[in-house]
Amino acid sequence: MRAQHTPHFLTAFPVYSSAFLSPTQLVLGGGGGASRTGVKNKLRVYDVGDNRSITLVDELELERGEDAPMSMATNPEAFPLQAGTLACGVNSPEEKLKTGENQNCRVYAFKEQKLALVGTHGTLISGDLEDFQKVTVLSPDGKLVVAAGTNSLQLLSFPSLAPVALAVKTEKEIYDVTFSQNTLVIATTANLLVYALPSAEVKDSPSKNKKKGKQKAVVPSELELLRTVDAPAAVSGSTGSNFRAARFHPENTDILYTISNTIPARSRARKSTPPQAYVCKWNTKTWAADKVRKVADKGLTTFDISPNGNLLAFGSSDCSVGLLDANTLAPLVTILKSHEFPSTTLKFNPTSRLLVSGSADNTIRVISVPDSAEKSSWALVILILITFLIALLAFAAQQYAGNLL
Repeated sequence: MRAQHTPHFLTAFPVYSSAFLSPTQLVLGGGGGASRTGVKNKLRVYDVGDNRSITLVDELELERGEDAPMSMATNPEAFPLQAGTLACGVNSPEEKLKTGENQNCRVYAFKEQKLALVGTHGTLISGDLEDFQKVTVLSPDGKLVVAAGTNSLQLLSFPSLAPVALAVKTEKEIYDVTFSQNTLVIATTANLLVYALPSAEVKDSPSKNKKKGKQKAVVPSELELLRTVDAPAAVSGSTGSNFRAARFHPENTDILYTISNTIPARSRARKSTPPQAYVCKWNTKTWAADKVRKVADKGLTTFDISPNGNLLAFGSSDCSVGLLDANTLAPLVTILKSHEFPSTTLKFNPTSRLLVSGSADNTIRVISVPDSAEKSSWALVILILITFLIALLAFAAQQYAGNLL
């Protein structure tokens, strides 16, 4: 299956994060980082045309010494009154990091074609000056946001950024976070940590004390750990695997998708094989793996699911980008050599019609999702039903013939 796609070179702008404010408004975050490379750190808003063209609408240059925006999240349909609001991770300048004043979690608003900072909050608790907000995720209703560093995570109300739970610390490195309506799943290298979300009263923060007529602040409590799910077992030639991403199905939270890269076995006798990549479809009622499929001979770097839940997208360390059928995990589209460097960010637009991949090589690639890819999952379901019906009719005919004899 072929997909139309268009590359765009962005001068001196390595891309590390992306999100859609609307079906056609794309936000990119990137730059040279905290080091003095001369490449400025910025947020940019582009309009994406029907022919996959891009037009720069606004550019917000970050303060001197601040880091590149390494993660971001939007939820265009969750809060219509706050359309154009963006959660983003940006480390403060080094002098503030040293004094513990890192305001890494930020909220930006896009109004009248301009981006503006509207709120900040510090969430990184490790004390490591190299730590950064590598994961930013909004809840389905847009009322909560997660800001995660290497080994810690903070759950905040959105857009106020008030803490609604105590920080979660993990033994293994955090790579991704995903929400259902009632749970929060953290994907670390070694396992999935399934937490219960706090009650609505805690989410709403201050509650009214009727007797005294005063506002009584609700003290955040620890999130309840419901379950730990280990990474998939080792396959031939490996010593195990590491989770790299996790996503709930947007319309059916009984389904969770993960990607994992194998850990090659080390041997002096022979050269170790590169990591292989697998996609797993989990049943969250039983936490059993319903389907597992190898999708690449090298590790995956990025992953996303379309808002309609029909497609999975991934970026590989071999610089390719692929599309899978979310139901069967069957490959649908592969775009070889999408970038010179592996994809650093991958995002569907709200209508599931566009996919954008970005890279540190100063490029993005805008991909039109083929109509046939959208229809393929339904066609397969219909084919399965027809096959089942034929088998059922054949069985009934056989039973009828046997009764006649």
